[in-house]
Amino acid sequence: MPITNQITRQDNRTSGFAARNTHPARTAFVALAAALLTASPALAHTGEGMTGGFLSGLMHPIFGWDHVVAMVAVGLWGAVLGSPAIWILPITFPLIMALGAALGIAGITVPFIEVGIALSGVVLGLLVLFLVRAPVAVAGVIVAFFAIFHGYAHGTELPAAANPYAYAVGFVIATGLLHAVGIAFGALNGQPWGKMAIRAGGAVIALVGGAFLTGFA
Repeated sequence: MPITNQITRQDNRTSGFAARNTHPARTAFVALAAALLTASPALAHTGEGMTGGFLSGLMHPIFGWDHVVAMVAVGLWGAVLGSPAIWILPITFPLIMALGAALGIAGITVPFIEVGIALSGVVLGLLVLFLVRAPVAVAGVIVAFFAIFHGYAHGTELPAAANPYAYAVGFVIATGLLHAVGIAFGALNGQPWGKMAIRAGGAVIALVGGAFLTGFA
């Protein structure tokens, strides 16, 4: 075989390997890993981050049933409404919740926080129970209104030693995961018995919210 052909084939194999290894997903993974490795020493040096804020923020919504039911309800109602609400509502809630958290961290007074959190479960649960098909703009305003209360509670309960940024990232991720649970539950809508299951879920959410609202929980 001529030497020039061997060189050409070798170049082709090399370029093919490079193309396979510069796939966008793989590049993003490498960049993410590098960022984490770079950030880890800094977090260890300050004593904050994962243990000082992120895990606290991640666990806070999950261990509060009043938060859990409302956040699941947002995803579930979005699934009931369909596109584009199925992604607009789960984006709106954590964004506005972060704003509410900033108010809490800043010490700005927002009244009736616990009532607002409990009422969010009642209202959102009833909206799911009755499969209310509100316009997307109206649904977004309802979700944003209740997100303020949830976010404010997270902000005021920020641990003293916590990194507020890591804490905020933690509770936003937890909120997104709970929204995803609601969306997954809403996928039952395609089953013959799906609407009944969804409505039953809405009823449970409303009852849990009502229990907190009346002080029984």
